[in-house]
Amino acid sequence: MSKLNLETLNSLAGFVGAALVDSDSGMALAMTGGGDINLELAAAGNTEVVRAKRRVAQQLGLSDTLEDILITLSSQYHLIRPLESNPMLFLYVALDRSRSNLAMARHELKSFEKTLDFS
Repeated sequence: MSKLNLETLNSLAGFVGAALVDSDSGMALAMTGGGDINLELAAAGNTEVVRAKRRVAQQLGLSDTLEDILITLSSQYHLIRPLESNPMLFLYVALDRSRSNLAMARHELKSFEKTLDFS
């Protein structure tokens, strides 16, 4: 995994922090920013969110693919986006709600995934 540079996500409006997370182990493979957020703890905690959602989807018999999970706090948005290229990995991004554009952030995260190089 040679190019796991998350620095370009710093340009997202309202960017606070980001991590690329292995949903099998809960480990952050790459991190940037964070502010007051402990990204390692967030990676582990959000791994549980992803696992729970996948478990419920399976129990419901849903055949859809999980695109993203949005957690809305009073002052932040937390986006969790499993990678299309590797569903065992997900991007976690925290945004300042007052300075971000949620629709643009979701679009830019999808585009960003295409720049990741796992060779």
